[in-house]
Amino acid sequence: MKLHELRAVPGAKKAPKRKGRGTATGQGKTAGRGMNGQNSRSGGGTRPGFEGGQMPLYRRIPKRGFTNIWRTEYSILNVDDLNRFEAGTVVTPELLQESGLVKQMKNGGIKILGNGELEKNITIQAHKFSKSAIEKIESAGGKAEVI
Repeated sequence: MKLHELRAVPGAKKAPKRKGRGTATGQGKTAGRGMNGQNSRSGGGTRPGFEGGQMPLYRRIPKRGFTNIWRTEYSILNVDDLNRFEAGTVVTPELLQESGLVKQMKNGGIKILGNGELEKNITIQAHKFSKSAIEKIESAGGKAEVI
């Protein structure tokens, strides 16, 4: 089979309803919109969240706090996740992304936390470390380097 021979399976492509083509079609005259009212007009209808004039939910709920748009957020990684690397490896943020441990680097970079145990001596380069992570990395014979 070649690309120019491809065809849709019968029944896969459904023809759209042809509205406003006379009374015999069943969708003629008002084209399924009914007689009068807001939704029968062109451009009619309401915006999302409109509750018929009642105070909408997004205005009834109390607003609290604020979102700091300058907050530094870290991609978090635990010490036991680093056991997949060979002993003596220099683990960089680029290597962590290639291996899939860090899907997307956040604006603060990578932070290593001390959950679990590290069995290999590896050098880890990250933007931040917790105290327990540094202890566990150094007790395994590795180094924790802050970038």
